[in-house]
Formats: sequence, structure tokens, C-alpha cells
Amino acid sequence: MRVVSGIAGGRRLQTPAGRQLRPTTERVREAVFSSLWSLGVLEGARVLDLYAGSGAMGIEALSRGAASATFVEADPVAARTIEANLAATGLAGPATRVAHVDVARFLDDPGDRFDLAFVDPPYAFSDWPSVLGRLPVDLAVLESRREVDPGPAWMTTRSARYGGTVVTTVQRAATDQNGGAER
Repeated sequence: MRVVSGIAGGRRLQTPAGRQLRPTTERVREAVFSSLWSLGVLEGARVLDLYAGSGAMGIEALSRGAASATFVEADPVAARTIEANLAATGLAGPATRVAHVDVARFLDDPGDRFDLAFVDPPYAFSDWPSVLGRLPVDLAVLESRREVDPGPAWMTTRSARYGGTVVTTVQRAATDQNGGAER
């Protein structure tokens, strides 16, 4: 697996051996990042990569111009792999942080708001309302094996299937004066 484009384009990424991870394929990353680039949301973005695995999504964002990335991964082997991938791509430094913690615990106190989040939990995951309700962003890219209903606080702006993966881009819905979602 490689970084698709940007300053680290072509550099190899490791994946944690023996783990039940399914890193986002290069084909899917290329499609996601082409879409994000067309929206103009990558340059200078503060990125949050939840259930980060190998860190491929956050690393791709950094390679393509994001200002910073926070990687959240509970598995210690995967977290070390993210650190190794950041070093191998030359992207490690003060603009990157690897949080070795469960996503739910991280979301209890993320410490900051972000511009963009990548959320790629294990395929058996079903607690989307809890995660989406606590995301400190207005734009998120969700990966799942089926379509995700983001609930009334979010609007789906794009959804596409790539083999067994469904990628859904959601944007926080504007709220009216009474706190209800405007469509």
C-alpha cells in the first residue's frame, strides 16, 4: 500500500501484521481525496482520523496539504504502525499526534475542533449515532460495509460504493433558531 499523491506520494505504508484491519485501498483513497479536493477542504485543514488503523487516510490528507492530523487508534500495534508510517513518509512532527486511546474516550474530550474527520470503524460497528453526535467537526467521511444513516444533525452530500466498502460524506446540518435542523 502506498500514499497516492502529494508530497509523500508513492511512499510505502506498513499495515499492522496479524490484525483485523482493512486499510482503505488506494482506489478508494484516490476517489475520496479527489472529491475532497474539489470541495476545497484539504489545504490547511485540521484532520481527525478515527479508528486510524495504518493511518493511511490522515497521512494522505497531510501529503495533500492538510495542516495537521490527529490519529486515534486504541490498538497499540496499530498505533506504533501509524508512528512508523509518519516517520517513513517524512510527515512526523509537531503537526501530527497519535492518540493511543479508544475513540469513545477520545471524543469525551477531543481538546479541539477539527475541519475534517475520517471515521472508519470495524465493519461490525453499529454505534454511529454516538460517534456522529460527538464529532468535533462539520465535515466527515464515513466508511462502512453498508450505507450509514447519519441522523438529523447531518446531511449526506455524497455516497458511493467501492466493492464491499461504502464511503459516505456528511456535513453538519445548519440549525434554525430553535435548534432544529434546516434542510
